[in-house]
This record gives sequence, C-alpha cells and structure tokens, in this order.
Amino acid sequence: MSTDVPLAASEIEIGHHVTFEFLGLTFNADTIWTTVLAGAIVVGLGFWMRSKVTSAVPSKIQILWEMITETVTRQVEASLGKVNPFVVPLAISLFTFILVANWLELIPSGEDPHLLPPPTADVNLTYALGLLVIVGVHVHSIRQRGAKGYVKHYFEPYWVLFPINVIEEIVKPLTLALRLFGNIFSSGIMLTLIGLFPVWFLWGPNGLWKVFSLFVGLIQAFIFALLTILYFGMAGDTHDEISEEPGHDDEDDKQEHEVQETEPQRETDPEQEPQPAGAR
Repeated sequence: MSTDVPLAASEIEIGHHVTFEFLGLTFNADTIWTTVLAGAIVVGLGFWMRSKVTSAVPSKIQILWEMITETVTRQVEASLGKVNPFVVPLAISLFTFILVANWLELIPSGEDPHLLPPPTADVNLTYALGLLVIVGVHVHSIRQRGAKGYVKHYFEPYWVLFPINVIEEIVKPLTLALRLFGNIFSSGIMLTLIGLFPVWFLWGPNGLWKVFSLFVGLIQAFIFALLTILYFGMAGDTHDEISEEPGHDDEDDKQEHEVQETEPQRETDPEQEPQPAGAR
C-alpha cells in the first residue's frame, strides 16, 4: 500500500498567514496590511473623485458616480420604499472596499509568502464586516422603532415565532461573513492548484481563472452591499408608518369636504339671500 503524499497536498497550505504576536495575541500580518492597502485605495479614490467635483461643468467621473448613486437609490426606493439617506452611500462604500480587497489576489506578489493575499479570504475580516453591518442595523432599528417597537418585532407576526426570529438575527452576520469568505477563499485555492501545472500549460488555465475570479469578486461585493441595503430597509420598516404625502392628501380631502358642506348651506339659507329694494 503506497503512502506517498500527492504533490498538491504537500505544497498547499490551507489558511496559512504571516503572523506576529502582540500582548499574547496572534495577528495575521498579511490580512492587516492588505486591509489597510484596500482601505487606502478606496479613500484615495474618494479624495480623487472629490477633486473632480465641480458646480460648473461636471467631469465624466462625477457624472458616472452620480448616475450610479441615483440609479441605486431609485432601485432601492422602488423595492423598499423610502430609506435613510446614509444607507446607499454606506452600501456603495462597502461594495468598493470589498471589490478592491477581492481583486488584490490577482496582483502577482510572490508565492512564499504571498504578499498580497485577499484580506476577504481571512474569516476574521469578513466577521468584522458582518458585525459592522448588523450592529448598525440594530442601532438603526432601535432609533426608528423605539425600544418598545424593537422588542415587539421579535414577536411578530405571532409570539410563537420569537425563537425563530432570534435565531434569524443571530445567523445574519454569520451568513454575511461566511458567504464572502468561502467564495474568495476557494478562489485562492483554485489559483494555487492551477499554479502547480507545468509552465508550458499554465498560462491558459491561469488566465481563464483570473478572469473568472474578477467576476466572482464583483458578484460577492455586490451581494454583500445588496444584503446591507435590505437589512437596513427591513430594520426601518415600522409596519404602521404613514408617509407625509398621504397625510397631506387626507388633509386636503378634509378641507375640500368641509368646503362642499358649507357651499350648499349658503345657497339654501334664506337669511343669506339678498332682499328686494324697499322690502321689509
């Protein structure tokens, strides 16, 4: 019976990170510096776009960004109704950051160690992003519904569903984090496996998979941003909220009804009719 270990299994290290210790804790250094790099790229893009904003003739990048923001806002309001103004910018910022972080793995940066691994392939970052979103969702829900309404929604539509509603809220950050982590981590494993092919054959599969990785990174960033918008939209839904416009319409209808009631009274009231000249 052969005990030889396959080459792929012997050379591929799953979940390997460059680490350092501080105050008794172990930190993944490669995840930290790639996260900082992705954040710096996003902030740099923001400042660059801000420098292109003008009140005169808008630049192409300004037109493109405003078009994206307005389109996303219209789609969200068409599906979920009016949402808080900060939700769409937050979702777009998360989308941009996650997209840049996902695409870092496509930059050649050595093999041992890999200097630019995607930070989203580390579950620690994806858990942090998931908690960031879900904590914000619960804070937003309390501010919109009040403490009493926030507690009450766990018992809706029936009180027997309370355990299921609690489990659903607990699972939300886990699904956000693990979905993103699993897809990006598996993409990195595939790139490592393809790297074991002979050099004369490597260029074909490597090029095709990198193109596919671009698509995977884009889709995962979009799904994360979309779920962020959906969670905030549901958190702000009070079920009995009445928008301002219908309220104005009801008030106008009430005033119009009062006018219609007074007009017939004026027409039929004999005291209001003009008296003939000289009549007593």
